[in-house]
Amino acid sequence: MPLMPGAEPFRYDGGEIGVLLCHGFTGTPQSLRPWADHLAEQDLTVSLPLLPGHGTRWQDMQLTGWQDWYAEVDRELRSLTARCSQVFVFGMSMGGALTLHLAAQHGDAISGIVLVNPSVKADSHQLKAVPVLRHLVPSVPGIASDIAKDGVQETGYDRTPLHAVHSLSRFWKLVRNGLPQVTQPLLLLHSRVDHVVHPSNSALVLSRVSSADVTERVLERSYHVATLDHDAGQIFDESYAFVQRLAAAPAAKEEPASG
Repeated sequence: MPLMPGAEPFRYDGGEIGVLLCHGFTGTPQSLRPWADHLAEQDLTVSLPLLPGHGTRWQDMQLTGWQDWYAEVDRELRSLTARCSQVFVFGMSMGGALTLHLAAQHGDAISGIVLVNPSVKADSHQLKAVPVLRHLVPSVPGIASDIAKDGVQETGYDRTPLHAVHSLSRFWKLVRNGLPQVTQPLLLLHSRVDHVVHPSNSALVLSRVSSADVTERVLERSYHVATLDHDAGQIFDESYAFVQRLAAAPAAKEEPASG
């Protein structure tokens, strides 16, 4: 099955600092590619995989579940840690949930995480019907391209497969249960107006993680796919500054005291 244009995974072999980027539910690497390019331009080593079942036809996603999506980013993380001295994980929407689960599972192997409009819970009452409805209706209208900026489109499915939604809802519970195990430095950026993931998701994450180093930023001009929207530059700049600060920290500790 051919890939949708822009759905190709992206990798760049740069320096000793690695970044894994995780895209969202029914989306593709296209939504994060400008972010990945920006990091690659700073000579970071970058991995932006295509999640299983994504980037082809929504029917293909019906055959996958959260275990498949998580296994893909877990493999990419292990590959980065094998060749980099420090690794960071960035994620948007469901990619944020994948990032949080990686952080809970891998601990100190991850130096810091960046979340953009993370999705960790159901925001509509209709989702309660999915366990039954998925056997009667295979899909509902898609969620792609919630973007304030004119003329910008997200590459993603125009239908949302309900078997996959059911699996995602089970994953959310696992992620929420694991939030206290998240201890890494955290940069969380969320849109004030988001028609896909309610900002209460970000509030829940911030209230439950155990991270001591936490920075929250509100994106005033973007909707859900903020990495393609008006505030994309802020996301790129702040996330790189976050990496720079934490990558420099171990070296700073080794410097002898002056005097």
